[in-house]
Parts: sequence; C-alpha cells; structure tokens
Amino acid sequence: MERPDLPGNQAEKLITFIYYKDLHRGIDFYGKTLGFPVEIDQGWCKIFRISEGGYVGVVDETRGMHRSHPTKPVQICLRVPDVEAFYVYCREVGVDELSEIFESQELKIRAFVFNDPEGYQIEIQQAIP
Repeated sequence: MERPDLPGNQAEKLITFIYYKDLHRGIDFYGKTLGFPVEIDQGWCKIFRISEGGYVGVVDETRGMHRSHPTKPVQICLRVPDVEAFYVYCREVGVDELSEIFESQELKIRAFVFNDPEGYQIEIQQAIP
C-alpha cells in the first residue's frame, strides 16, 4: 500500500503541541511576549502560527493527550533574519535562562536559547554564510 499523495509532497501544517500546567501563562507568552497570532482557538488549546506551515499548540495539561512533565525533551527552534534584534528584545522582556549568542560554523548558525514559562527551551537562530 502506498502513502496517500500530498501536494508538493508536503503536509499542510506541522503543529508541535506543548503541555502547560498554567495555560494562561503559555498563551500570554506565545501571544503577547513573542507576538504570534492564534490561528486556531480550541478553548483549552491555542494554536499559534509561527511560520507559513509551522505552529505551536499550547495545551491545558488537564485536557490534552499528555501531561506536563518536569523534563522538557522538546526544543522549539525559530529561524529569523536578525538574531541580534531578537536577542535584544528577549533580554529587554526578561525571558528565563537567556543564554549568550553563540555561533556554530559547523551548523552555519548564530543563535541563543531561553526557556518559556513552562520550561520548554526555545532557540532563536539565524543562518550564516
């Protein structure tokens, strides 16, 4: 049996669901602090559009398929055109566990990381030549 055909061999959306003890903190962080729009509002799950086909779903752990856990083995990575501008912004708004900007010649990126209010790590990166 063959896999069903996808236009351009791509799914329509990729949604990463993350589970929150305090849903409102997650909604405020992704919607207000990071400024992403809610694309789908399911009440106990808000799905934020991060890019054309990339989304983060912030889920109330009491209603979702999983529960929040102290270990967060998921990293959300956002590729942006100006990593320094985002670094200044994140420093000014006081995100948790903000790293210094680092560079990897092997990966050809400049990046930094910080934690969202539930402890998920977010990496902001820019491609370098």
